[in-house]
Amino acid sequence: MQQISPPPEQITPTAEIATATHGGRAKCLQRLVRMDLPVPRTVALSFATVHKIAAGEMPDMKALLAPFGDQPLLCVRPSSEDPDWGGPGAVLNVGMNDALYADLCKKIGTEAATAVYMRFVQGYAIHVARLDPDMFDGLSLEGHEGLRQVLDAYEDETEEPFPQDPEVQLSGVLRSMARAWEGTTARLLRQAKGAPADAGLGLVVQEMALGLGKGECGSGVIQLVSSATGLPRVTGRYLSQSQGRDALRKEGASIYLAKDPRGPSLEDLAPEAFAQLIDYTRQMRIRLREEMQTEFAIENGQVHVLDGVRIRRSSRAAVRIAVALAEDGIIPKEEAILRVEPRAATEMLHRQVDPDVPREVIARGIAASPGAAHGRVVFSSTAAQAAAARGELCVLVRRETTPEDIRGMHASAAVLTERGGITSHAAVIARGLGLPCVVGASDMKVNLRRNTVAMADGRVLKEGDAITIDGTNGNVISGEAPLLEAAQDDAFQMLMSWADDLRDIGVRANADTPADAKIARDFNAQGIGLCRTEHMFFDPGRLTVMREMIFAAEEADRQSALDQLLPMQRNDFVELFRIMQGHPVCIRLLDPPLHEFLPSDRDGIRSLAEALDRPLSDVERRIEEMSEYNPMLGLRGVRLGITMPEIYDMQARAIFEAVLEASTEGAAVVPEIMIPLVSAKREVELVKNRVEAVAAAVRTTSGRNFNYRLGVMVETPRAALRAGEIAPHAAFLSFGTNDLTQMTYGLSRDDAGRFMQTYVHQGVFPEDPFHMLDAEGVGELLKIGADRGRNARKDLVLSICGEHGGNPESIAFCRAAGFDYVSCSPFRVPVARLAAAQLAVRDRLKFAD
Repeated sequence: MQQISPPPEQITPTAEIATATHGGRAKCLQRLVRMDLPVPRTVALSFATVHKIAAGEMPDMKALLAPFGDQPLLCVRPSSEDPDWGGPGAVLNVGMNDALYADLCKKIGTEAATAVYMRFVQGYAIHVARLDPDMFDGLSLEGHEGLRQVLDAYEDETEEPFPQDPEVQLSGVLRSMARAWEGTTARLLRQAKGAPADAGLGLVVQEMALGLGKGECGSGVIQLVSSATGLPRVTGRYLSQSQGRDALRKEGASIYLAKDPRGPSLEDLAPEAFAQLIDYTRQMRIRLREEMQTEFAIENGQVHVLDGVRIRRSSRAAVRIAVALAEDGIIPKEEAILRVEPRAATEMLHRQVDPDVPREVIARGIAASPGAAHGRVVFSSTAAQAAAARGELCVLVRRETTPEDIRGMHASAAVLTERGGITSHAAVIARGLGLPCVVGASDMKVNLRRNTVAMADGRVLKEGDAITIDGTNGNVISGEAPLLEAAQDDAFQMLMSWADDLRDIGVRANADTPADAKIARDFNAQGIGLCRTEHMFFDPGRLTVMREMIFAAEEADRQSALDQLLPMQRNDFVELFRIMQGHPVCIRLLDPPLHEFLPSDRDGIRSLAEALDRPLSDVERRIEEMSEYNPMLGLRGVRLGITMPEIYDMQARAIFEAVLEASTEGAAVVPEIMIPLVSAKREVELVKNRVEAVAAAVRTTSGRNFNYRLGVMVETPRAALRAGEIAPHAAFLSFGTNDLTQMTYGLSRDDAGRFMQTYVHQGVFPEDPFHMLDAEGVGELLKIGADRGRNARKDLVLSICGEHGGNPESIAFCRAAGFDYVSCSPFRVPVARLAAAQLAVRDRLKFAD
C-alpha cells in the first residue's frame, strides 16, 4: 500500500500545527504542551492526511506508533476546525490485546483490566468492524468469562480472531473515523451547522491515562465558572475509580455527590491533585484567553491533562464571561464586544424556555418576537381583557390580528397566529410590546365560531387550555413549560456601555405610547425614530370619538370630533417628550386607511350604531362606502392628509402645543414630524404648507417660539427614485422598509408567511426579505434614495425605521450606506447597539491590518 508523507506530527511546542490544518483540538493541545502542563504524548494527523486515509492511503503506521512504545494504549479523538461542527466519537483503549491485558491485570487488577478490554472489543466491533450491536445480547458481559464470550462472539461474526496487533487496530480506527466524516449524512449535518461542504477533519492519537490503579484514581472534567450564569463556581464531574462514585464540588463548602450525598469530594480525596487542577484551569484562562473546561485523569494521585475545551455557556453566561475577561485585563474591551452574539442580548431581555427540561412541541411557526410565556388559550381581545382583569395569564390565538386586537394583545402574555409573516401586524406590535409571539403557524387551524384550534397531530385545543409560546424559536409547547427568568445584570449593563462608546451609528426606538417610550429610555435608545400616532386612537375612550370623525358628513362635524381628539393627542405627546428628556421624537402623521378604525363583525357594527345613535343600516352603508379593493394602496398616509387636511392640522397643533408645555419643564424639545407614504414632491409641499401655517398660528397664539423638523417616510419605490426632488423640502428621509419591501416585491407581509419558507428552502430568496433587508433589490432603492437625497441636500438626515432596523445584517448595510441612525422596536434596541458596535470594531481591525 502506498505510504504518504510527511508523517503525522507529534505535538511538541515547536511542531507545525495550526487550527486551519489540524483542527482546534490539536492546536489547543499544543498550547497546553507549551504551558508545560502534564499532557500525555500525542500525535496529530492533518486534514490532508485524514482525507487520504478515507481514500485508502494510510500513513506510515510504524512511525505513527513509534512515540508510544512497545505496548501502546491509545485513544483517538476528532479535531475539526470548529468544535460545533461535530465529528465521529472518540475511540478509547486502542492497542488493548491479550498481552497488555495480562500486564494490566497485575497493575490495576483483573476486574478493571477486564472491563477495559471488554469495552474496547465491543466498541471496535460496532464502530470499526460495523457489526450489529445485537450480537452481544444475551452474553454475561461480566468478569473473565464475559470477556471470553465477547471475543468468541467477535470471531464467530467475522470468522477471524479479534486483531491483536496495535497497528491493525489503529489503522481500522483511523479509517473508520475518516470515512465517517466524509459520509453524506455527516456532511449534511455539519453543513446545517454552518460548516463548508469540504470542511476537513484532523485526528489526534493520544496515550491513554486510564485513571485506574491502587491509589486515588479517576477521571473527569472541571471548570471554574457556571455554564448557566457565568458566575465563579468550581463545578464538573469526577468518577473516582478507587471510590466508585461521582463527586461534584460546587461553590464554597457545599459538597454534592451524584450517588452518595455523605461521601467526600475530589478535594477531600486528593487535595494536591485538586489544587493542581484549579491552578491548571486558571492558567488556561489566562494563556488561552478563555474560560476553559479541563478534561483530566488521575493515576495514583498524579494528574494528567487530557484536553482543554471552551466551556459551553448560556447567553447570560457568555456576557458575564466576556466582561470578566476584559475587566481582568485578559482580553481588550473590543474583543469582549465581538465575543457576544447580538441576538444573545435579546435572550437576556426576556424569559426563555428552560433548554434542559423536556417539552412537547405541538406546532411550529415563525419566531416573530422573542421570549417565552405560558397561559390559557383565548380567542378574542375581549376574552384576553377579561382574563387579565381576573389576574390570569392568557395566550391570544387568532388567525391574524388587526388594530382592533391591540388592547387584547396588551392584556395577553403571548400571541399566536395561524397566518402572517415576520412583519405582519401581530409580529410588529408584539415586538413593540415585548410579547413572545409566533406567527404563520399554518399547520394549525383556528375556528373562531367554536373557539377551538386544531393542531397538526389531531388534537384540538379549546379556550382555557394551557400552552407555552416560545417566540425565540417559533415553537408552541403543550402545557406550562418551565421558564428561565430574564437577566439584565451588571455585566450586561457594562457590556452595553462599552458598545455605546464604540459604535458610530445612532440607535433609536419605534415607540407609540408613553409605556413604549419608557422602555426605550431604559434601553438607552437615543430617541424615538417612529411614533405611529394611529395606535393612540384605539383606546375605547378615543375610538368612539375617532369613529364620530370618520362618520361626519359635514366638515364642521368632523372638526368638532377633531377638537375632542386634540387634547388627547396633546397629552400623549407631552408625556412622550417628558420621558425622552430632550432626545428627538419622530412622530408619523396618521397613516392607515380610516376603515381600520371601524368594526368588521356584526356585533361590533351594532355596538357602533348604538354608540353613534344611528340606524344600523346607515352605519353598514357608511362602512361599505369606505371599503377599498386594496386598502393598503388606497386612501391612506399623505393621501388622507391631503383629502382630509384637518386631520393633519389637528395632529400638528397637538405636537406644537405639547412642545410648548413640555419645554417649560426640562430640556428644549425639537419634534420631528414625518409625512407617510409619499410618492411625489407636490404631496410634501401641500402638507408642509399647512404644517407651517399651524406652527405660525400656535406661535402667534402662545407668543412663544419653537423649532421642529419636517421629514418624509420613504415607503414607495417612487419616493426613493425621486428623492432628489423631495429632499429640498425635507430635513430627513426615513426609509420605512416594511412597506418598501412589500411594494418592491409585490408581496403582502401578512400573507407571505404561507409560502416564504418554501421559497427560502428552494433558493428563490436567500432569506425572508421581511426579516433581513434585501440588499440587492430594496437595498438598491435605499442607496439611490440616499445618494440622490444627499446630492440635493447635504445636511439631509437618513435612517430606516422598519423592523429591519434591529437586524444586525441590515444595520451593516445602513452603516455602509452612510445612514445616521436605525430605529427598531424597543426590545431590539440592545441588539442594535451591540451589532453596531461590533461593526465599528471589525472595521477598525481591518483598517489596522
